[in-house]
Amino acid sequence: MIKAKLGDRVEDWLLRGLPFLFRRRVDPNLLTVIGALVSLVAAGCFAVGEFFAGGLVMLAGGAFDLLDGVVARFHGISTSFGAFLDSTLDRVVDMALLLGLTAFYARIGEPNHVLLAAYVMAVSVLVSYAQAKAELLVPAFKVGLFERGERIVILAAGALTGWMIPALWVVALGSTVTVVQRIVAAYREMSLIEEQS
Repeated sequence: MIKAKLGDRVEDWLLRGLPFLFRRRVDPNLLTVIGALVSLVAAGCFAVGEFFAGGLVMLAGGAFDLLDGVVARFHGISTSFGAFLDSTLDRVVDMALLLGLTAFYARIGEPNHVLLAAYVMAVSVLVSYAQAKAELLVPAFKVGLFERGERIVILAAGALTGWMIPALWVVALGSTVTVVQRIVAAYREMSLIEEQS
């Protein structure tokens, strides 16, 4: 939802605010990998309870994640592999961040919070999986309240404000609704395709 509403504006802000990144061709895949590595540092911060630092590092990793696609489109070097790499490393980062939180809550003896973080990890992956599978059969499948942008912003906000548990609940509920929305939409669209074939 954030990406759909602000995508073009964010791209314009990046072009104006960071012009040096667009003067020479920078490999967008390199930016993708750097962003993932930075975000893995955030996961490590979460695991040891350094939530504020983790939130800042997480935002830095997210900035690289925004830049790779903008740079690729600006220089006309977007590739299928680049999209695959970006999507795959996004899943790695999502799981690592939530594993970091799971490890922290396990270490301090909070089993309910461990289950919450583990559930958020599972349902977050399911949100992306449902989209990927639906797109194999349904062109332009853009359905759902909570996408990755919303999850990252809310988790970062939770880390920076010290309200991580409420943030996890919001992501858990929003992601669950999104999975249901995608299943219902996929059923409807695929049923129409089968009727027309």
